[in-house]
This record gives sequence, C-alpha cells and structure tokens, in this order.
Amino acid sequence: MSDLLTMQTIARLVPVGSRVLDLGCGDGALLAHLQQTRGCTGYGIEIADANVLACVKRGVNVIQLNLDEGLSLFDDASFDVVLQIDTLQHLRNAEVMLRETVRVGRIGIVAFPNFAHWPNRLSVLRGRMPVTRRLPYQWYDTPNIRVGTHADLQTLAVSSGLKVLDSFGIEGGKTVRFAPNLLAATSVYTLSR
Repeated sequence: MSDLLTMQTIARLVPVGSRVLDLGCGDGALLAHLQQTRGCTGYGIEIADANVLACVKRGVNVIQLNLDEGLSLFDDASFDVVLQIDTLQHLRNAEVMLRETVRVGRIGIVAFPNFAHWPNRLSVLRGRMPVTRRLPYQWYDTPNIRVGTHADLQTLAVSSGLKVLDSFGIEGGKTVRFAPNLLAATSVYTLSR
C-alpha cells in the first residue's frame, strides 16, 4: 500500500464486519487496519518470506501462496470481500485472477497504478518510461510484469463477464471521479460476478 490515505480510502469500501481475503497482502498493514477499525476477519495471501513474517508479527492470519497458481483451495463466495491491492500488475494471468477474485468473494476490490495518469503520459511523450512516486522503479528493475490504465481494467472486466459496481481514481489521498484515467495515479474498481 503506497500511503496511509490510500489505505484508508480503500478500507472505507470494505463493509464493517466483513470476512476478507487480501491477495498479495504484503506486510499485512491493510488487513490489520481492517481488523482494528472495521471489525473484519480473514486472511492474507503472500509469497515473500519477510512479508509473511511481518503479517504474523501484526497478528494477521496469512497463507504463503503463489497467486499465479490460483485460488483453488477456496470455495465460491468463501469471503465477503477479496482485495487485490497493487497485485494485479505482478501476476502472469490477470484475467484469470480477476475472475477468481469475484468467484471467491462476493465482491472484489482491485487497485493498481494507473499508467495513463498525466505525468506518466508526459514521460512517454518525452521518450522515457515514467518513474513516479506511484511507479518508483526504472523500466529495467521493476517488479511489475505489466502496466495498465484505468480504462484498460474497465475493458478487461467487461470482456471477462464481470460487473463493475464502482470505479474511481485516487490522487493525493483524494477520490477522483472525473477523468480518473487522466487525473489519478491509482485506479480502483469494485467488481462482482
């Protein structure tokens, strides 16, 4: 999670008392926040040893799993909410994981860096890949295996047969509903089957 304001904005989308699965949960900060402030329960999924240990230290239930292998260990609608925050750009099969997100959860909340944000466009116009607070890596050392835009996820969700319940951007900790593809560094979607 890039910053506290973004985490709080996403947390407000999760209904109080929800059973949550956080895919690619990192150090467990978001799930811990949801447990403490919204009375949520659930699990994080993480692959990195150091992050798994950090989750345990925070009191977050965590399962060490490679998300590229899927979510077959979970039944349909096992969770109220499945979070996929800053995870989609790291996965080999984004389309399958979006479908899995809404299969396992009643709703899925997906957030990722919006490559179409205007400073990124300006960098590309100058002939360079963007390096920003939201995309802090050089093209050659990034952990991202793909980039996408706010508009791209809309197209992918619809072509995958998913319902878009809501979408907006986040910029500077504020919700952006007007032209989020241009004006927001983070893209957020709430999806269902």
